[in-house]
Amino acid sequence: MNKKHIYGLVAALLLPFQSLLAQDSSLLKMLNDSASADQHQELVTGTFKATQLVNMPTIESPARQNLQFLIMHRFGKLNQGAYELFGLDNASIRFGLDYGISDRLSVGIGRSSLDKAFDGSVKWKILQQYNTGMPISVSLNEVVNNYTQKYADKPYLDAKYRTSYTSQLLIARKFSRNLSLELMPSWVHYNLTPTPDDKTNVFVMSAGGRMKITKRMSIDAEYNYLLPNQVVSYKVYNTLSLGLDIETGGHVFQLVFTNAGGMAAPYYLAKADGSWGKGDIFFGFNISRNFNFRKRK
Repeated sequence: MNKKHIYGLVAALLLPFQSLLAQDSSLLKMLNDSASADQHQELVTGTFKATQLVNMPTIESPARQNLQFLIMHRFGKLNQGAYELFGLDNASIRFGLDYGISDRLSVGIGRSSLDKAFDGSVKWKILQQYNTGMPISVSLNEVVNNYTQKYADKPYLDAKYRTSYTSQLLIARKFSRNLSLELMPSWVHYNLTPTPDDKTNVFVMSAGGRMKITKRMSIDAEYNYLLPNQVVSYKVYNTLSLGLDIETGGHVFQLVFTNAGGMAAPYYLAKADGSWGKGDIFFGFNISRNFNFRKRK
C-alpha cells in the first residue's frame, strides 16, 4: 500500500467524526441563539385596542401627541316596550377628548348629557408588561366629576357639593394574542350624599377582559362589585357589561349591552339602577377615533 492509499484510508475513517463535530457546532449555535432570544426583552403592546373596555377604562392611553375623540352613546332600557321602541326613543351621550402628553401620561375631558356632568381625568402608566421580567401593566386613573343639572328646590347645591372624585388602579395582563384580563379596584369620594347613612367614600372591585375572535373583532366583558352597605338610600345594582369590538382602520366601533345608564365613573360604579333579571338593559355603542399630531421625521 502506497502513501496515497494510506491518506485516502485515513480520510475515510475521519469523515464520520468530522460530520459529528459539524453537527455539534450547529446544535451549540442553535442553543446559543435560543438563549439569546429568551434573554431579549420586548415591550408587550396592544393589551387592549381601546381606552375603554366597555364602561371601564383600560390601561391603554393615546400615544404621545395623539388626540382621541370618544363618543359613548346609551339608549333607554330594552324593557320599555314597543311604544318607546325598546328604549331607542331615549338616549344619553358622552363626548370625550384624551391627549397623550407622553406615551405613558395622558389627560382627558368629557361631558355627559346625564345630569349635564363634566369630567376631567389624568392617566399614568406606572408599569409596563414585557415578554420577560415584568408580567403585568399597571395604570393609575384619576377622575373628577361635576354635574351642573339645575334644581330649583336645592339652591344650596354649589360646585363643591356637586363634585366627586374617583381613583382607579388598573392592573392588566396580556396572556396571549387573543386574551387580556384586567382588575380594577376603585375608590369614589362624594362631597355630598343623598342621606347621612350613605357613605361618602365608596369602594368597588371590578374585573374584565377581552377575547379576540377574529383579526378585527373581539368580545369584551366587565363586572363591577359594589361592596355592601355603602349606598343605602336607593337601590343600586352591581354592573355587568358586554361589548363587541370592531376595528375599522383608525376607528374602534363597539356595540354595548349594560345595566348602567351612566358612562362616567361614579355612575357606572355606584349608581347603576338597572337589573339584568328585569330586562333593565341599556343598548348603546362607543366610537373612538385617533388623530396623530406627531411630526414625521
